[in-house]
Amino acid sequence: MKLSNIIRNLKRWYYDTPDRALDMAYRAALTIRAIEDEYFDGNKVSRETGDHSQQVLSYCESEVNKQITNAKLRLAEFKSTQSWLNNLAQPRSPFYGSDMSERSAIIIEKLNFIDEVLARYQPPPPEDRRSVSLVKVPEGNANSVTRPPQDEKGMTKGQSWGSNAGNNGNKANLEIASGKTGAVPRSILNTFSRIKREIDPQSRESEGEMINKFRQARNRTSISIKFLLLLIIIPLFTHQLTKTLIFKPIIQENFFNPNSEIIFLNQNLQEEAFMELENYERTLEFSSLLGMSPELSPEEKEEKVEEKAKELAHEYREEGANAISNVFADLASVVVFTWILLISREEITILKNFLDELVYGLSDSAKAFLIILFTDMFVGFHSPHGWEVILEGVSRHFGLPESRDFNFLFIATFPVILDTVLKYWIFRYLNRISPSAVATYKTMNE
Repeated sequence: MKLSNIIRNLKRWYYDTPDRALDMAYRAALTIRAIEDEYFDGNKVSRETGDHSQQVLSYCESEVNKQITNAKLRLAEFKSTQSWLNNLAQPRSPFYGSDMSERSAIIIEKLNFIDEVLARYQPPPPEDRRSVSLVKVPEGNANSVTRPPQDEKGMTKGQSWGSNAGNNGNKANLEIASGKTGAVPRSILNTFSRIKREIDPQSRESEGEMINKFRQARNRTSISIKFLLLLIIIPLFTHQLTKTLIFKPIIQENFFNPNSEIIFLNQNLQEEAFMELENYERTLEFSSLLGMSPELSPEEKEEKVEEKAKELAHEYREEGANAISNVFADLASVVVFTWILLISREEITILKNFLDELVYGLSDSAKAFLIILFTDMFVGFHSPHGWEVILEGVSRHFGLPESRDFNFLFIATFPVILDTVLKYWIFRYLNRISPSAVATYKTMNE
């Protein structure tokens, strides 16, 4: 790579710093709002607004504090770089369109949202301390207090501008003003304070607490993976257990026993069996003509065809019993899955936060790659073949007659609806959460 390309890429990366920082602060505020809406009914994350265990509350508070710190740091980065770049001729950022008014509207909307979320967690302002007179003024004589003589300008005789009370007031105002601004930006001071806390063994962020945080993160990951495996394994185990031990024996005994007249569950299975029997009969004739097997008499041939017919009848009775028992076994699996969700509220919370961190931790290229992979697989040019296989498998699983008209109608409508919903989600939500991912998606999709 040439040096000019490297310099150009670095320059572009630096010019994109304000938009990138604002985007990260906006995502942190969205994470806080999602925790509030999901577990605290849209209120501030605190013990008073939510009925959760101490472990869940501690985790939510730590997550909110982490996102608040991240949002503040990114806002400071946005303000400092934006003010510096305003004096330069910056190129168009790929995060937004070419319309500057649209870009300004998006920036203002994000800043308003971030301020609204962070305002809930700001410490209360200090009380206004005012001097209180220790001398009790008699009631009704408040206006009769003796005042020192004043001149025409309302000043005490002998008092000049800038002395006594005037000096005290100006000094207080100067102290307040000096408290508001400083020679060094607060973000830099906060960064040095954070580094000091991390390297200071006597601070609250000691090594033991860092180890405890690592253990909590490890336990959260372990609980999430175990719960996810339980959600998959227990319903599958329930399906196989109830089908093998309960539903299939009952259905075979009452409906698909060897003495029953029911062999085929639908017309498609019957035609499939007839074609298979016909092919078997032709195979016998073909083998006899080629000399690969001894020539069969009509009685022997009829006997072999009869044996094959009984074998096919047994196979298709078994398949019909499997299809009907699958319906009841799937219902049992759904009941068990719902029961697990109802008794595992805390595990669901931990799993949701784990998945949120996993998704938010992906890069913009990875997000765009997953979106393109999903769209090409289910709504892309080659998706109709996959949908045909899925529909045939579902109909076979439940013993339903296969309908080509229904398959073609489903393939012509459902992927289109799914594609429309996905595009609306990208336009409505993903464009607000991660505009850079949308830009990367558009670039990769072109």
